Amino acid sequence: MGKLFGTDGIRGVANETLTCRLAYRVGQAAAISLERADGKRPKVVIGKDTRISSDMLEAALLAGLTASGCDAVRLGVIPTPAVAYLTVHEQADAGIVISASHNPFEHNGIKMFSAQGFKLSDELEAEIEALILQKGELPARTHGEIGRIYDGAQLMDVYLDHLASTVDGLQPIKVVFDCANGAASATAKKLFSRFPLQAEYLSVSPDGVNINENCGSTHLERLSRAVREGGFQLGLAFDGDADRCLAVDENGCEIDGDQIMAVCAEYLTAQGKLQSEGFVATVMSNLGLHKFCEAQHLKLLCAAVGDRNVLELMQKEHMVLGGEQSGHIIFLEHMTTGDGQLAALQFLSILGRSGKKASELAGQITHYPQVLKNVKVGSNEEKTAVLNSAELAQTVAREEEKLSGRGRILLRASGTEPLIRVMAEADTQDLAESVVKTLVEAVENVQKILKK
Repeated sequence: MGKLFGTDGIRGVANETLTCRLAYRVGQAAAISLERADGKRPKVVIGKDTRISSDMLEAALLAGLTASGCDAVRLGVIPTPAVAYLTVHEQADAGIVISASHNPFEHNGIKMFSAQGFKLSDELEAEIEALILQKGELPARTHGEIGRIYDGAQLMDVYLDHLASTVDGLQPIKVVFDCANGAASATAKKLFSRFPLQAEYLSVSPDGVNINENCGSTHLERLSRAVREGGFQLGLAFDGDADRCLAVDENGCEIDGDQIMAVCAEYLTAQGKLQSEGFVATVMSNLGLHKFCEAQHLKLLCAAVGDRNVLELMQKEHMVLGGEQSGHIIFLEHMTTGDGQLAALQFLSILGRSGKKASELAGQITHYPQVLKNVKVGSNEEKTAVLNSAELAQTVAREEEKLSGRGRILLRASGTEPLIRVMAEADTQDLAESVVKTLVEAVENVQKILKK
């Protein structure tokens, strides 16, 4: 990670660390880095989520892009994966999304896709970051060399047409969607109304500050209640930029990304479409997923957390399915990045064809109790210092001995937030909670020592 770019672009609190001045500079740097050898203006497609700051940052980005000679196609409020797809469809040189995904509304972010629809390479990110951090003004174009802004709102239908084409119809399932008051608010009903579903929609009234607020994939309580009380067969929840999807079964119980991937992997195997006889998860995936794959003779590879890492391993191992427990799932045959609505379509298709209840499909994967706690840290330097401390290493060693083959421990620095994530799995809930409690206390003690 660089000084600005984390695992998922540039993140920060709008008008504090992520300012219009910075967004303008990002636009300029991107335009300069994308200069074409043939002399033609580079073209960028740009989308955003529903945060109150997204319009402001979009305006600054567009100003920076056009000031440095880049044409921009403004897509409006649209899911992150739509930007990736439309970058390729429109033969653009890059795509930019203004979103902080599942984070609270006061946060925002800028992430970029290459002309091929993938996250930018480390090399290009480094080049753009160097330009942003360069002292002095960046070169701007004048006269007829200034870029233009084009309205691309009509391109949403191109993206939705593509998603709809990935399934051969759907059964009339009674389902409720939670759109997190985010980007899916603009697309979900348009997409899923194409099919004979008995659908209802929650959290589709964004006001700029209610994105992800007690709704969506990070807060499943409302969706769970709606499913139980309404007699729905399934509930599906997206996050703020709709690149994640989680589900709840007919009883209101959570179906996480591990379970969705397992169900999809089993189906793709039966269809002869699971390349390399396996898929990619992350180090955060539950032990139950590993046990399921062993029983089904499926190869399961684990990448570091982050869709960039998942995708990299998928491409290396020639796999078409991969994702995270959090619901960020990549179907590489159809999309170059995680897409919540695509995952929802695939799960709905499998559920309808199976003739089973959602609880039966998901119940094939037995979950080991997993406890995750976040500890706030002040900076990336502090994250590194805490995780590399001898005191913490000693505590981890003792707790691993306590588990003695009954579970596992994972400590990692968040790539998108000022947090250290502490996770433990065990064969009992009490043991997992005890281990995490001890480790959180150890992390906090190390922080105190470092501040002395």
